[in-house]
Amino acid sequence: MADLSQKDWTKQLEQDNNSVVLDVRTQEEVELGIIPNALHIDIYKGQGFIDEINKLDKTKNYYVYCKAGGRSAQACAVMNQLGFANAYNLVGGFSEWEGEVTD
Repeated sequence: MADLSQKDWTKQLEQDNNSVVLDVRTQEEVELGIIPNALHIDIYKGQGFIDEINKLDKTKNYYVYCKAGGRSAQACAVMNQLGFANAYNLVGGFSEWEGEVTD
């Protein structure tokens, strides 16, 4: 897992054609806005989160975010334990996001 600043996270994401943006916030948080094309899997689903994550392609690079960076760091650690080689945590999360947002 790597903690990346928004600048580095965005720059690396733009240059990565094997990437998936993953939002691990709650549904209520997602309804306030989401980074475009993000996949949403709520980390608070516990085993359900792990089950959903296990269905994902482990060869892709995952750019993970939550509201402030704590849950996404946990998600990246879980993903690493499940065999995902590349999971990047957005430091500061959605609350500090300055990029594009969709509903």
